[in-house]
Amino acid sequence: MIEVKNLNLAFGEGEKRSQVLYDVNINVQPGEIYGLVGESGSGKTTVLKCLAGLFTHWDGALSINGQPLGRRISPQRCRLVQMVFQDPYGSLHPRHTIGDILEEPLQIHGINDRERRIHALLDKVGLNRAFRDRYPHQLSGGQRQRVAIARALILEPQVLLLDEPTSALDVSVQAEILNLLAELQRESNLTYLMVTHDLGVIAHLCQKVAVMQYGKILETLTVDDLVAGQAQTDYTRMLVNASQQYSREMAREVAVY
Repeated sequence: MIEVKNLNLAFGEGEKRSQVLYDVNINVQPGEIYGLVGESGSGKTTVLKCLAGLFTHWDGALSINGQPLGRRISPQRCRLVQMVFQDPYGSLHPRHTIGDILEEPLQIHGINDRERRIHALLDKVGLNRAFRDRYPHQLSGGQRQRVAIARALILEPQVLLLDEPTSALDVSVQAEILNLLAELQRESNLTYLMVTHDLGVIAHLCQKVAVMQYGKILETLTVDDLVAGQAQTDYTRMLVNASQQYSREMAREVAVY
């Protein structure tokens, strides 16, 4: 479904040239939820932006559903793949109502039956129709992310690129959004490529995971192997240990609170 072959990307020229991706290879099967994990600056989001068409000067080969991806964002590509960004507030137009935000992609692509689609999708992401007339600043963080997910799904794509979709949310709301994403994936057999630095999110949602560091993929393994402690590299084991330590500290803080 998603195939990334020998993806390289650099910024700048001459002495100022900085390479950020080195021969990245990823293969995501149809209906699979695939995680990209690593520390900040490892290149995870950059891979998503190449697939979404936000970076165009990459070298290598990208394809989705067997269709090679060019460097221009075509209408067909928008119908095939959509992205959900880390900050829902920053990705929603502050002067557009939720109804306008959801209707705009349908207008651009000349799709009719807009009312039914918008109402059905609001219901699907757990928002009632009254939200249609509200503005992003009138919503909570979790509600805004639900709108962002609805906007990504309004064109009925086969693939969602998820860039840390829960990192800007409270812990309790994170679980709600993860459960929503899992439910939507089951209903429509969507394919997810999800970027996160939280191995707890990976364990909750994904089937396979690729570990990135300094623009390279160090290893790829199933989530079952990751949870079972069968990581092959010291870096991955360090991420697992750090995540477990963070989870224990978070649990203590919640218990005290």
